[in-house]
Amino acid sequence: MSEVKISAEPRTEFGKGGARRTRRAGKVPAVLYGHGEAPRHIALPAREFAAAIRHGGKNQIFNIEITGGGTALALPKAIQRDPIKDTYEHVDLLVVRRGEKVTVEIPVHLTGEAARDTLVMVENTTLAILADAVKLPEFVEVSIAGLEAGSHVTAGDVQLPAGSELAADPGLVIAVVTGAPTAEALEGETGEAAEAVEAEATPEPADA
Repeated sequence: MSEVKISAEPRTEFGKGGARRTRRAGKVPAVLYGHGEAPRHIALPAREFAAAIRHGGKNQIFNIEITGGGTALALPKAIQRDPIKDTYEHVDLLVVRRGEKVTVEIPVHLTGEAARDTLVMVENTTLAILADAVKLPEFVEVSIAGLEAGSHVTAGDVQLPAGSELAADPGLVIAVVTGAPTAEALEGETGEAAEAVEAEATPEPADA
C-alpha cells in the first residue's frame, strides 16, 4: 500500500463548536498521537482524506505535512463517520515509523467456489495481523475451492504476505461450509411458517 501525502493545519479550536466550524470549512478534525509525543490537534482536507480512504481503506498510511512546519507518518486508528451525511466527523491518527510493526485488521477475501450443493457462511470478514507500518497489505486471500459440507476455514489457514505475522487466534473461524437445504426442506419450512401464521390469525372461540 502506497503512502498518501496530505496537508494539515494546526487546530486551535476544540470542543463541539470548534469541531463543527472545522467541518463547515471543509476540514476533518483529527488528533496525532504516539511514540510518547504530545498529542497534536490538526485539521485535514475532507475531500482528500475521503478519497484516500476510499482508495486505500482504513489502513491507509498518510504522510502528513503540517502548516508551519513538521511532518508525520500516521495510520488511522479510529474514524468517526456520520452515516447519514456520509461525512467524517473525527479521526485519531497513530504516529508510526518506517520499519515499525503495527497490529491492524485486514479484510479477508474468499476465493474459489465450494463443492456443489453447499452454502458458505462467513463468520469473520477481517483478520488481525502484525506487519510493517508502511508495507501493510490491502487484504489477504484464502481459498474455499472444492470444500465439502462440514469444512471450515480458520485464521491459521490464511497464507500471509512475507513479513506479516498472524496476530489473531489461529483457531478463529473465517468461514464454515454447510450443506445447502433441499427443495423439499425449503417447501416444508415454508409450509410450517404459513401454518404458524394462519394459526396466529385464527381467533380463538369465545367462552360460552
